[in-house]
Amino acid sequence: MIRKIARRLYEVWASRAILVLLVVSFLAVSLIGVVGMSASVVVAKNLQGSGSAINVAGSLRRLTHRVSALIVAERLDGVVDRTMVDEAIAQFEGTLEHPALLAVLERDTASVPEAIYRGVRVKWRDYLKPEMQLLRETAWMEEASAADYAGLLGEVDAFVEQINALVAVLEHEAETRMRQLRVILAIALVLTVLVVLAALYVLRRRVFAPLADLRAAARRIAQRDFAVRSAYTGADELGQLGLAFNGMAGELSASYADLERRVERKTADLRRSNRSLELLYHVITRLYHSPASAEAYAETLRDIERTLRLRGSFACIQPRYGGPAAILYSSMAMCGDTEDPLHLRAVCEDCPGRLAPWSYRTEADADVLLVPLRDAEHVYGMLRLALPPGERLAPWQVSLIEAVSRHMGVALGISRQTERERLLALQEERSVIARELHDSLAQSLSFMKIQVSLLGTALADPEQREQAGQVVAELREGINSAYRQLRELLTSFRLRIEGDLDRLLQATAEEFSRRGDVPVDVVVRPGACVLGPNQEIHVLHLVREALSNATRHARATHIEVALECDTDGAVLLWVEDDGCGMDPHPQPEPHHYGLGIMAERAHSLGGELELGPRPGGGTRVAVRFAPQMNDNAVPQTPIELMGLK
Repeated sequence: MIRKIARRLYEVWASRAILVLLVVSFLAVSLIGVVGMSASVVVAKNLQGSGSAINVAGSLRRLTHRVSALIVAERLDGVVDRTMVDEAIAQFEGTLEHPALLAVLERDTASVPEAIYRGVRVKWRDYLKPEMQLLRETAWMEEASAADYAGLLGEVDAFVEQINALVAVLEHEAETRMRQLRVILAIALVLTVLVVLAALYVLRRRVFAPLADLRAAARRIAQRDFAVRSAYTGADELGQLGLAFNGMAGELSASYADLERRVERKTADLRRSNRSLELLYHVITRLYHSPASAEAYAETLRDIERTLRLRGSFACIQPRYGGPAAILYSSMAMCGDTEDPLHLRAVCEDCPGRLAPWSYRTEADADVLLVPLRDAEHVYGMLRLALPPGERLAPWQVSLIEAVSRHMGVALGISRQTERERLLALQEERSVIARELHDSLAQSLSFMKIQVSLLGTALADPEQREQAGQVVAELREGINSAYRQLRELLTSFRLRIEGDLDRLLQATAEEFSRRGDVPVDVVVRPGACVLGPNQEIHVLHLVREALSNATRHARATHIEVALECDTDGAVLLWVEDDGCGMDPHPQPEPHHYGLGIMAERAHSLGGELELGPRPGGGTRVAVRFAPQMNDNAVPQTPIELMGLK
């Protein structure tokens, strides 16, 4: 039990050693000061009154000589009064019993000064004073001789020597106590200095040195030297602080190393992401500008091979319309007979048809990753990527391949969609040509065929020769009209959209202004309305037909063409002239189909043709329709191109 208590006390002392040492040093200095001051107070108290006692004892010598001198002088009649001697004796006795002297002597009744004082008092009371009284009485009776006075003076001298001894002893006692006081103060000072020096040594060794070591270690840690450790790891407070500091330094070193590893990983990830984004940007830029170019796909796959360090790649497109499959790019030697259409078709249909997407298979001396080329709706082909045997793509590489293959599939889809749109546009244009020929030249030729039959009948009958002349005139007019319609059709069919709509309208206005010698103004304010290519073609044809009619029939001095976007978001197109106007209920003329064609074009735009008088005179042709946005718009910014927005 005692051992446990002692061990516990030692542990407590060891954990608070510096504090205990500081407290002990403070208590030692305080104790030395208290003891020194207490001893000084005691010595000073013993010294109190010693000076007065010495002065009083010294005055006894003077008073003794004064009494003896007065007694000797008393012998001369009339020189000294008797009462003066009595007063001198009384003064001496009062000084002998002085309180200051008695207070010093009563401190130690067994001391040497007390013994000498008792001897002085006994000698005065028992010897010297009686002799002086006797000598005075004999002197009055004139019986005292000179020898008696000489003997008295001898006794006085001896008594004074005894008083001198008392004074000397008192002075020695005072000096002894003064030396004791100096010794006590010197000892207290020396002990205080020793304790302070010891405390400073302990502080330097146990406090300042460990603190300096910790400060130096902290500076090295601030300089990212996390391998530093504190050398002071004792059981006291600073030793525990050193242990805690070393633990903190170890944790910081591990955390910093982990942070560096994470930073390196993040940096590598960012570099990979940067390379991936750069690759995606170049891929999308190529495929956007040339979605049908085999070279764009070849450059894309070569970039993929360099970025992912592949052994080769192969891309092919599935057959269309029953035709053979096509190879986009190949840098692999394990694709088999690519000259065999059936084999190539099987290769291109392998991934999406027989195997699951994103599957690996072993071919020759490589592992091949099969990736479909598809968009959201269709599969267009297959992509093969050759890797070293047993190697697999990392997740970021899989994401990159997935993004590239998706964009390749989208580009293939856009290419096919563009091809389909071109076919549809060609078919639509052929239908328009057929309709235009049917509504113009075919009708004119049919009319001329009928006129030729009538002409043959009229020429066969001499009585109808006058009617034959009329038929010839109508036939001539029909031929002129057909020729004019043919030229207009040729102009319309040869029209090309080169530049924006504003510039094309300006060029058209200048053309008809020169042809009809009529100023034509054009005002285009599209605002937020965006027209599609087909709408621009229809608008341009409507304006040309309206300007043709105005310059030929209106006899106008000014024509205005305007296209603007109203508050409802609809496009408003009108052509106005200040000419002679037109019949509110026009009758269709033979061989003239311009108004009908304009109405059909307005209907194709989703609007209606409005033909009527212009306020203030003239004619107004107007069409109001909704703008058509391009559904196949392609993102324009690199971020949009990559699909990251």
